[in-house]
This record gives sequence, structure tokens and C-alpha cells, in this order.
Amino acid sequence: MAKEAVKALYGIDAEDAQIQLQKTRPEFEGNITLVVFPFVKAARKAPAQVAAEIGEKLKADGSGLIASFNAVQGFLNLVIDDTFWVKQLQDIDSEAEYGRQPKRNKLMMVEYSSPNTNKPLHLGHVRNNLLGYSIAQIQEANGWNVVKTNIVNDRGIHICKSMLAWLKFGNGETPETSGKKGDHLIGDYYVRFDKEYKAQIAELMAAGKDEETAKREAPLMLEAQEMLRKWEANDPEVRGLWAKMNEWVYAGFDETYKRMGVSFDKIYYESNTYLEGKSEVEKGLKSGQFYRREDGSVWADLAKDGLDEKLLLRSDGTSVYMTQDIGTAKLRFQDYPIDKMVYVVGNEQEYHFKVLSILLDRLGFPFGKELVHFSYGMVELPNGKMKSREGTVVDADDLMDKMVEDAKEISKDKVNTLQGITLEEADEIARKVGLGALKYFILKVDPRKNMLFNPAESIDFNGNTGPFIQYTYARIKSVLRKAEDIQSSAISSQLEDKELGLIQRLCEYPATIRTAGDEFSPAVICNYAYALACDFNSFYHDLSILNEPDAEKRALRLLLAKNVAKVLQSAMALLGIEMPERM
Repeated sequence: MAKEAVKALYGIDAEDAQIQLQKTRPEFEGNITLVVFPFVKAARKAPAQVAAEIGEKLKADGSGLIASFNAVQGFLNLVIDDTFWVKQLQDIDSEAEYGRQPKRNKLMMVEYSSPNTNKPLHLGHVRNNLLGYSIAQIQEANGWNVVKTNIVNDRGIHICKSMLAWLKFGNGETPETSGKKGDHLIGDYYVRFDKEYKAQIAELMAAGKDEETAKREAPLMLEAQEMLRKWEANDPEVRGLWAKMNEWVYAGFDETYKRMGVSFDKIYYESNTYLEGKSEVEKGLKSGQFYRREDGSVWADLAKDGLDEKLLLRSDGTSVYMTQDIGTAKLRFQDYPIDKMVYVVGNEQEYHFKVLSILLDRLGFPFGKELVHFSYGMVELPNGKMKSREGTVVDADDLMDKMVEDAKEISKDKVNTLQGITLEEADEIARKVGLGALKYFILKVDPRKNMLFNPAESIDFNGNTGPFIQYTYARIKSVLRKAEDIQSSAISSQLEDKELGLIQRLCEYPATIRTAGDEFSPAVICNYAYALACDFNSFYHDLSILNEPDAEKRALRLLLAKNVAKVLQSAMALLGIEMPERM
């Protein structure tokens, strides 16, 4: 409409970029504001006059869309007729997957989690998994075909440490005999190795060795290094033990992932990818991309890229993480027609991924320069009261247990008011609320920032929390259940301010999903869901729904409530959060 008006008035063939629309500022009357400055020069008139003329032209076009307007300098504030907004609400209601974009025939791979098989998942993994899963859901909603992938760090000296400690001190202990999850059991032996290793270092230092020599010559470390060499030489005994202990860990990981509500389409294992990486490094060595030092180690000189030198193979021929990542990237691009590869890894690895991109490009892989490192900040707790099996790191399973127990305790009085609810149903509500609180609190923070996770603050039923949004959803579902016996009616075409505000907020959802995708930011979805919940609660406080005597008004408000619930559920699903029907 604006293009036609400008053409008719001033003969200007306006481009899309010149039609600048924005939400009208609250101090002015209007719903949408057209910025007219791009047309002032050609019109040769004052900005306010241009705005007024365009406003008159739009109002007189016969569509009835523009109810009124006001011009403030170079800004044309347009009041859109209520019938337009009611039609928007009806259109939203008709779309089962409102807000989602059509498929674009492009494939994005999102890597997240990347655990080590020598210990259970911890608080840092929680943020990583929640961010990775949510980013994948958001990008799917933006039309991408998404492959969610995980690279399991199942080889290396740290894995051998757990294996060696179990051999020496385990007495054949298994998850079944211990009653522990496999990942927790193996984590205990990793801690045991560290304890015994430190004791050996102390003994050697007491015997006159300096600290570095003691660390290098400690018998346990020498044995672990020998075990790694045997592993890489395919020693059957070492490989058999490795396979058995890793299976215990994988079973434990699967339980944690399932409970956390995250999943993967493809899992890669470094034990399968490191040889590919070594092969590529050897090719780079022959072509002169890399060089070998006197001790036999292989390095990349990155001076021309403004960086330092990077180790690719140790002097004993064993590989490092960079070598493995080269091999993993090669295999992934062989397996999938990837258009964009996204690594969800903490910001302490920014240098690593900068180097990986350069090395892949040097090795001739066309995707090298296109890798995206989604870098996020660290997460910490305000105190050390929560149990940790390793003494320094908060275990993911313990954290989820604590959140669900807190939800049970806090919501106990609310649950007791629900008629006919069983103990199992109450437990399921507490699970959804506890995990929803955890996920929302972590995801609402700008992912690039370090954050402090406060369990007590996260589970508050007021304020910017997951439980507040879940409670709003449950309240709407309760209203809709009570309205099931009310006969349907034509809906009103006259809107109160709070009704109009809710419809406008609902209309913002598709653009919000696009922004969250462009910025790789679940926090954008969190902010939107919270704003929508606040808008609904304000509407619910001021305007009656079920007791509204005007049938058409009541029908409009029920339709509004139904679609607010639909969009809240959709938005929270993008965050991996389940919504309870009752609270």
C-alpha cells in the first residue's frame, strides 16, 4: 500500500528497503509507523506534510484498513482498523504450526555435548546440551534441515587413567554390583587415579625430585601412557577393557540425555575419527603444509595467519584434539551435504576453532572457512552446597534431582488444591516444572555471557522464570477446559486495548523465531515467551473471559486465550521445555 501511495503522490518507484515500518512508540496513537524521510527529497516538501499526504492517501484507498493516522514530523503513525487485527488472530488460529518457516532445502549440522568417557556429565555440559538442542530446534523452525550430532571423546590419556585405576583398585566392580550409573562409576575411578597419582608425586618429591620430574616419572602416569600406546597399537586386552568400560559410560550418558530431554541424530566417536585425522596430517606433511621436528612431532606454522605454531601429532605418533577434529570434520562432510556446520563449544575453545578452520582450508576442504563456532560463557553456582561426586564439579544428574525435589516442595500446596490428581501425576508436574526452571534460567541469559545459576531463583513462580510461564499456560488450559460447554459464537470485531496488545504480540512470533535463528540465541525466544505471558496475565486480570456477558466478546477472548497457549507451548518447545496442563 505504501509503495502505491508514494508512486501516486510523488512518482517515486520505492524499493523495499525504503519502506521502513516500525512499531508505534507508546506515547503516540497508532499501531504501525511509516518513516517518510526517504521520500522527502523527491517530494520537495516538509517531512510532516509528506507524512500527512501519505496518510490521507492510505486512508482513502477504500480498503478500510487504516482507521486513522497522525503525522509527527517525518513519522506517519497509522491506526489499523480492528477488523484487520481480528483477521490476523483468525489466521494465527488456523495455522497448526504458526511461526515456523517453510523448508529451505538447506542442511545445518549442530554439534553439542562432546563428553569424555572418563566422567559423568556436569553443570557445564548442561548449558552446552541445552543450548545445542535449543539452537537445533530454532533452526528447524526457521526452515533448516538439521542434523544434531555429538562427538564422544572416547580415547586418550584421560580415558586410560580411569581404566588403569579400575584395573588396580576396582576388584571387578561393575555398575550392577555397585548400584551406580556407569558414568558415575568410571568417574569415581578417574578421581581415584588423580588421588593415587598425587600421592606418588609427593613421594618422589620427598625423595628429592623436582615437581615436574616427579609428575613425569610417577609410575601411574608412565603406566597410563604405556596403556595409551597399547590402545593405539590395537592391543586386544586393552581394547577389550576399553570397550567394556565405555559401554558402561554410554548407558549412563543415555539416561542423563533422556532425562534432560536432548537427543542426537548421529553420534561420532573419536576412536573412529582420529585415524582419519592422522591420515590428513600425513598428507599435509608430504605437501609441505606442516613440518616435523627433530623429536618426531608434527606441527603447523600459523605465523602467516597471525597465530603461533600448533601441535598435530606428538613425538610418539599419538594424535591430539586438533587432529581428531580434522578427521571428524572430513567424515561428517562425507556423510552429509552440510551447508552450515555449527560447533556449540565454550568460549575457552575460540582459538582452537579458529585454528581448525585455517587447517581445514589449508588441507583443501571447501567447508573450512564456513565453520561456525557458537561460543558461550561458563556457568557457575552461587555456593557449593549442591552435592558433587568429584568434589569440584556439579554433577548433571544431581542438579536435575535437586531441581525436581525443589519443585515438589515449592509446588506442594498448589498441587494439593488440584482435585483428583494422583501422586504419579503430581510427580510428573514436579518433573516438568523442575526441569523447565533449570532450562529456562540457563537459556534466558545471553549465551555469550558467563552466568551464575541460582536454583532457588530459577524455580520462583513469579518473575522471568520457566515456572511463571508454565503456570500461565496451565491457567489458560484451565479456562479452556471450563469453557468446553459454552456454545460457540461469532467473535467480536471491536477490540479493547489489552486484546489488541495480545494479538499484536502474537503477530510478532514469526519474526522472533527468525531473529533467534539469525542470532543463534535461545534467549530471544525466552524474552518473547515471558513478554507474552506477562501480556496475558495483565489481560486476564483486567478483562473477564468466562463471565463476560457479551457472547461475541467472550468468544473473542477464548480464541485469544487458546492461541496464546498455543504460541507459549510452541515457544517453550523450542527451548526443550514441556508444559504441564495443570499446576
